Amino acid sequence: MTDRSNGYERVAGEFLAGRGSGKGYGIGTNEVRAWATGLPRGAAVLDLGCGAGLPLTAVLVEAGLEVAGIDASATLLAAFRRRFPEVPAACEAVEDSDFFGRRFDAVLAWGLFFLLPARTQEGLIARIAERLNEGGRLLFTAPAPQVTWSDAMTRQPSRSLGADRYRRLLAAAGFGTVREYEDEGENHYYDAMLEGRR
Repeated sequence: MTDRSNGYERVAGEFLAGRGSGKGYGIGTNEVRAWATGLPRGAAVLDLGCGAGLPLTAVLVEAGLEVAGIDASATLLAAFRRRFPEVPAACEAVEDSDFFGRRFDAVLAWGLFFLLPARTQEGLIARIAERLNEGGRLLFTAPAPQVTWSDAMTRQPSRSLGADRYRRLLAAAGFGTVREYEDEGENHYYDAMLEGRR
């Protein structure tokens, strides 16, 4: 049977003891907080690959956003539901999800894209665009170079399509302005706004 969590169900205990505990793992929180505060209060935000919800879902909730989460690890999602019982959450792989059958004002996919096969990443950008309201925002992370490596926790292959390819995919899906920046952990961000569907 295929592991739809890309190895994270197997290492869920280790993850929960580390970044999933929210203690001392604040990398990305400043960037996500700045992004979240730029959204209208009460905006509907989909957290793809939400894991256990710490620290980033907590940042979204604290910003007064209407959050929903999706993660393919049953163990991580159970921890998410205990921490955020009021937040809708679905245990499913992003490539199989219908994203709750609704539209959102913004989508966050921190540390997710590069875990997926190249074709899945390409299709995911277009699918996210279809579920965003006009002017909707997408924030995701992936290294700027085109590179393949082994995930530090799962040892499964990770792959970045590279900034040039991500920019082309975003443009093809109707995203206009794309800002790029990095955090102190050298995570590369793509912060895109949907300007029109193609």
